Amino acid sequence: MELSATIEMHPSFLHFKYLCVLMDTSKTVAFHTLGCKLNFAETSTLSRMLENEGFQKKSFEDIADVYVINTCSVTDNADKECRQLVRRIQRKSPQSLVVITGCYAQLKPKEIAEIKGVDLVLGAAEKFNIATHLKELSKGDSTRISSCDIDEISGFNSSFSVNDRTRTFLKVQDGCSYNCSFCTIPMARGKSRSDTIANVVAHAKELALKGVKEIVLTGVNLGDFGINETISDTGIKRNENFFQLIQQLEQVEGIERYRISSIEPNLLTNDIIAFVAGSKKFMPHFHIPLQSGSNHVLGLMRRRYKRELYADRVATIKSLMPHCCIGVDVIVGSPGETEDDFKTTFDFLHGLDVSYLHVFTYSERDNTAALAIKPVVPVHTRHERNKTLRNLSYMKMQYFTGQHSGQSRKVLFEGKSKNGMMEGYTDNYIKITAPYREELVNTITAWTV
Repeated sequence: MELSATIEMHPSFLHFKYLCVLMDTSKTVAFHTLGCKLNFAETSTLSRMLENEGFQKKSFEDIADVYVINTCSVTDNADKECRQLVRRIQRKSPQSLVVITGCYAQLKPKEIAEIKGVDLVLGAAEKFNIATHLKELSKGDSTRISSCDIDEISGFNSSFSVNDRTRTFLKVQDGCSYNCSFCTIPMARGKSRSDTIANVVAHAKELALKGVKEIVLTGVNLGDFGINETISDTGIKRNENFFQLIQQLEQVEGIERYRISSIEPNLLTNDIIAFVAGSKKFMPHFHIPLQSGSNHVLGLMRRRYKRELYADRVATIKSLMPHCCIGVDVIVGSPGETEDDFKTTFDFLHGLDVSYLHVFTYSERDNTAALAIKPVVPVHTRHERNKTLRNLSYMKMQYFTGQHSGQSRKVLFEGKSKNGMMEGYTDNYIKITAPYREELVNTITAWTV
């Protein structure tokens, strides 16, 4: 056998050859996102960064050179799904590089590194340096972990989704300085910090030029907007606030719709509500976390309000915007939640003029204060309570939609076709399904509900 042929058959050469292909124009990347809209915005930004580096984006179902999983860790289901996705990649493309980032990666990097097939784990501070890390990565090397102490994170990385959907999710805030007993987010994303109003407005103008009609403002604790890296003698200084932000965004030409993704009831001020009520661009739609309708449970959760404040916020919204859609986050089965507490929550929500519920089953999270709270609610009871509130949510949404039946409302249609049908949302977030018509894509159209 000739020397050149011997070299070409050697395993080291084959590995080198594979890496050359990977770093050539044929390199491809696929993404999968778990969790919140903030994660979707960040995934879209990571995708654009790698596309600028020469990567071709592919569907997660396709064979790709690199797979990136942006994880959540709010529940143990998200952890399990991450593991399942890695196993799926291993079966279909064992030579591909697998990168795990997001909240799960920040919280449990060593645990993830032990998953067979994972090549790189990027914590909160390193996810936006993914291109640099990929250039230094080879399949077959030991799993690399790039993470840091979450307390060291102080900067803000802006993100937005574009071309993925008609609506664009724009990240304006990150992290949380609250200490809710059930939550890992402060440990996964760090303390509250924000972009500046000037930067957000600039991003909105950029998106308008791209043809975006609707922007959804996203953040971990959106109402806490305004904290940046400006340091005074007393610590972090707030130079701006959320109310100022939405006032400035209202002036951006080309953007026809804004939505506030989620805002804590204690940060949803009368000024914000009144502004949205009078706005031509901010839609009559709020998503306000409640978590429990029992003041006893709210106290155990270390929430910063009581049910009375929540009821007042809803009443104020409905007095100014009777047509407004209000979504609610609720956690069932948290430690210390008795049958009476759950009944109190159910009765409170049943009598509340809200439109739908996002119901979460409590899941134990490491290093959270909730683990010390007793009694622990049995898992089967948690699931029963979840089903009860999901049924209530269905009835709430049916009633809310029925209230507007026959009305003409403005709908922004999405671009995707599903079995010959297209979807869109009214200004007050009623989902509309219609036969696909290309001329309606990304248009705001009067439609009878």
